[in-house]
This record gives sequence, C-alpha cells and structure tokens, in this order.
Amino acid sequence: MQRLIIIAKGEVQRVGYRDAVQKIARKLGITGYVENLENGDVKIVAEGEENILREFIEKIKINKFPIFVEKIETKFSEPTKEFKYFKIKRGDWREELGERFDLAGTLLYRSVELGEKSVELGERSVKLGEKSVELGEKSVKLGERSGELGEKTLKLGEKSVELGEKNLKKLDEIHKDLSINLKAFHQDTTKRFDLIDAKYGKLSDKMDNINNTLKELTKAILKLAEKK
Repeated sequence: MQRLIIIAKGEVQRVGYRDAVQKIARKLGITGYVENLENGDVKIVAEGEENILREFIEKIKINKFPIFVEKIETKFSEPTKEFKYFKIKRGDWREELGERFDLAGTLLYRSVELGEKSVELGERSVKLGEKSVELGEKSVKLGERSGELGEKTLKLGEKSVELGEKNLKKLDEIHKDLSINLKAFHQDTTKRFDLIDAKYGKLSDKMDNINNTLKELTKAILKLAEKK
C-alpha cells in the first residue's frame, strides 16, 4: 500500500471536480480526501495499492467541460492508514454554496450555447431539406425527360430496323438482277465467240485451198520453163 499526494492545476474549482474525483476514488476502493486550496488548485490525498493509485492518476486527468485539468503533481510516501473511506473536505458553507451556484450557472450557460447551436443546426437542416426537395424535383424532371428521350430513341431504332430490312430486300433484288444479267452476258459472249470462230474458221480453210492451188500452178509453170 502507498500514500499519494496530488496537486491538480487548471480549471478545477467551482466546476464539480472534487465530486468527480470522489466518485472515481470510491469506485477504485481508494481512501483519503480531496479539498480546494486557496490558490485555486485542488489537493488530493489518497491511499491504496500502487497500481490502483497509478490508474487513479490517469482517471482524474479530466478534460471535459467544464473541468480542464492542465497539470498534475504527484508524490508517493508511506501510508498512514488513517482513512476509512474517501471524502470531500468542505470549506465554509458560504463558499461551498457559491461553488454550487457557479457550477449551476456554468452548466446553464453551456446549455444555452448548445441550444443556440442546436437551433443553428436545425435551420441548416431545414435549408438542406429544401435544397434536397429542389434537387428531387429536378431529378424527377430529368427522369421524365430521359423517359421521353428513351421513347424517341426506341422509335428511331424501330425506324432504323425497318429501313435496314428494306435496304436488305433491295440489295437482294439487285444481287439477283446482276446474277441474271451476268449469266445472259456470259451466254451472249459465248455465242458471239462461237460465231466468230465458225466464220473465220471457214475463211482459213479457203485460204489454205488457194495457197495449195498457187503452189500447184507454180510447179506447172516451172516444168514448162524447163521444157523450153
């Protein structure tokens, strides 16, 4: 067991700090007391196991409105075991009453501040709600326009399909006509070449006959010339 003397500095008087220290000490099973000092600090004398006292030190470093502990000075020593429980050493009743009023006033002022902030937040929430409604209305209008555009797009798509089908039919007809014309052209060309071949083939035969005749005449003339 150890004895611990603590001096807490900061905003620790007239803010309910002693009550908070007493609650923490009693929960941890620490004995001793807490009191206000004339210089505005708070003195704490506590006895208990060292590990519990060190936990106590950390827990009383309160920084939550309206209490703000800026600094804590500690000193360990041998315990006296003179305390049965942990208590608050009160001062003059007028001083204690004044502290209660100060604490109540501080908390009331804080409540007013929080109320004003709540009102501001409420007004902002209303404005945000109005903007949300406006955005919602715009979204609805955009949705309606999108629906109209979608319908128009569908109609254009259907027309495109119809035109595509018509074009395919026309292309199919053109393809058939080309096939027929090409076949006719091929047949006609073949016939013409056959006629040319037949015509010029006969002329070739006649030329061969003429050539043979000329050869025979030449031979006959040569023979006559030799006899003379």
